[in-house]
Amino acid sequence: MPLREIKASLVARLARTRFGREAMAETASLSSVFVTKPTPRVWIGLGLIAVSYIIGWPAVGILALIALHTGEPMILALGGPLVYGLSHLVFIAGFSLAGSHYAPSFLRWATRKTIEKIGGCSSDGPPILR
Repeated sequence: MPLREIKASLVARLARTRFGREAMAETASLSSVFVTKPTPRVWIGLGLIAVSYIIGWPAVGILALIALHTGEPMILALGGPLVYGLSHLVFIAGFSLAGSHYAPSFLRWATRKTIEKIGGCSSDGPPILR
C-alpha cells in the first residue's frame, strides 16, 4: 500500500471521529486562544516551566563541578539523575497548570489543519480522498 493511500486512509478515519468532526466545524483560529489575558493559574504554570529549565541542566552542571572539585564522582552519579528527575516533575506540574488551558485548542487546530492539508478539504466539507 503506497504512503499516499495510508495517509488518506488515516485522515479519513480521523475526520470520521467526533473530535475530528468538531475540529473541522470549529472556525476559530489559533490566535483566538491568545486574545484573553492569562489567568494566575497559567502564570504559575509558566513560572514552573521556567524554573524547571533552571534546575535542569544547570543544576546537573553545578553538581558536575562540585564532584570534580571534591573528587567524589558519586555526587554527580546520584545527584544528577535526581535533580534532572525533579526538573521533569516541576515541568509536568507547570504544563498541567498552564497547558490545560492551551492544549485542547491547539490539538483541535492541529487536527483541523492536518485534515485540511493531507485530506485535501476545507473546513466546509468532508475530506477528499485521492
